[in-house]
Amino acid sequence: MLRPMHHADLPLDPPSRPKASLPPGACDAHVHMLADDYPLWEGRVEDPAPGGLEDWALRLERHLETLGLARAVIVHSILYGGDNAVTVDAVSRLGDRARGIGLVRDGATDAELDALAEAGVMGVRLNYVHGGILTWEGVRAMAPRLAARGMHVQMLMNAHRHMEDLAPQVREMPVPVVFDHIGWPDLGAGLAEPGFDMLRALVAEGTALVKLSGAYRLSDAPYDAAAAHVDALVRANPEGCLWGSDWPHIMLADAKQPDAGRLLDAFLDVVTSEAARRAILSDTPARLYGFPQP
Repeated sequence: MLRPMHHADLPLDPPSRPKASLPPGACDAHVHMLADDYPLWEGRVEDPAPGGLEDWALRLERHLETLGLARAVIVHSILYGGDNAVTVDAVSRLGDRARGIGLVRDGATDAELDALAEAGVMGVRLNYVHGGILTWEGVRAMAPRLAARGMHVQMLMNAHRHMEDLAPQVREMPVPVVFDHIGWPDLGAGLAEPGFDMLRALVAEGTALVKLSGAYRLSDAPYDAAAAHVDALVRANPEGCLWGSDWPHIMLADAKQPDAGRLLDAFLDVVTSEAARRAILSDTPARLYGFPQP
């Protein structure tokens, strides 16, 4: 039975202001767009909170303005399955401030990939944690066609469960592979856990990138339980890291609704170097997503 999102699941609007200003061109590299008037995927686990695209786009703009962010990457939500219309329309509405990450099925046609690329969608996502409609085998087969369009692969997985099998194949991919949510590690297993150590090695060698996002899914506020893992990845290669809020924090499961301003503060507490902050927030997003260099 589908569970409609309750009012309490709405994101804080606006979030708290962060403790420090951000570099020019700073990007929230992981947000989702919702709208209750777009077709929903029959396999979804919840419905979006109320509001049309215009309502949610205005909420996103308040989110970005409050946090001091100039750009956003809208990651298509599994709530809408392989119909990318809500994400494509949101990218169009925000213009050059936004790029997209789409969701396609195994065997997506050239015409489908062309349409996404022309709409500012810079990659496709698959999900090892919640499942979905795209498999690792499918995206590996698709990778040369993604490379031809300047697109990449984004993936949600658990480092401690999946990285040992994935790492050799990631090294063979002809496109960048971006891992979400700090690799969604087992924090209790520590930094030496083999899967996380493999993720750190991939980031260090420039084979993969990682989003320093989703800390609220790993621990409750103030999110310092993930600090050592964030620090390890940044020390491995700040140019292989991005930051994202995961706004508007859908499919919470056991996690609590976070304050995106406090999530950004947790990042700033760990990453104190201005050069590293600029690389993570501005330079790497510009390079990966095709934004003008700030």
